[in-house]
Amino acid sequence: MREHLRRFGSAAAISLCGLMAILAVFPLLAVLYHVTRLGLPALNWAFFTQLPKPVGEPNGGMANGIAGSLVLIALASLLGVPAGVLGGIFLARAANSRLGFWVRYAADVLSGVPSIVIGVVAYELIVVPMHGFSALSGGIALGLIMLPTVVRTTEEMIRLVPATLYEAAIALGAPEWRATTAVLLRGARAGILTGIMLAVARVAGETAPLLFTAFNSTYWSHDLRKPIASLPVLIFNYATSPYDEWHAQAWAGALVLITLILAMSLLTRFVSRGRYQILQ
Repeated sequence: MREHLRRFGSAAAISLCGLMAILAVFPLLAVLYHVTRLGLPALNWAFFTQLPKPVGEPNGGMANGIAGSLVLIALASLLGVPAGVLGGIFLARAANSRLGFWVRYAADVLSGVPSIVIGVVAYELIVVPMHGFSALSGGIALGLIMLPTVVRTTEEMIRLVPATLYEAAIALGAPEWRATTAVLLRGARAGILTGIMLAVARVAGETAPLLFTAFNSTYWSHDLRKPIASLPVLIFNYATSPYDEWHAQAWAGALVLITLILAMSLLTRFVSRGRYQILQ
């Protein structure tokens, strides 16, 4: 009798876990289905190659927004990734120091700051002194949003690498920088890349900071000191317009944005597939 009860309890627990997993995945599937259903019909070659056009003119697109988003993500990564990884290494190696405590505390607080506040601060500190909106200010604002995620993820992933590996490298005569790069970073690279992708996925869809920094442009932008278009801002402008044609393009832009994030996630999985090969 007890054996049957244990089996029944085990089956019930497994079924409940499966149901919870389905409920957790369902919102993502619903979003993907809805965005694909409404955005796919509006996708065409002109969407990826043409600039936005006034309502009523055919073959309008968001080519400048796609390129602008990639530029802003690249600028944000140039700021957020190196500083975040180095900060995470410092926190992992100086976990119990007073400076490490305050750096960790600052990163946790920064991760909770609303993105619109970061946009306002970037506007006051960068846009106003530069006397205009710019792609550079937008990249810095997005980089600040990326920074705490990369810092904390890097710290936690490095801590998961067995300390004996690092100590063995030091015992064999390797300098600290070599042991850190060849052992700690190599062993934690999968988790660090995942954290970077999480940070990129977060900033790729941010709109509020860009409204205060990069603003928008209906043309190609070749100067980082000038305003630049981005997919989130274009989606926002088109979605809030009264025109059905622009609504359709907003859904198409949302589909492209989600596809871009998915492609980067798959690329990260491919690059980090050898995550258990810490030393060769």
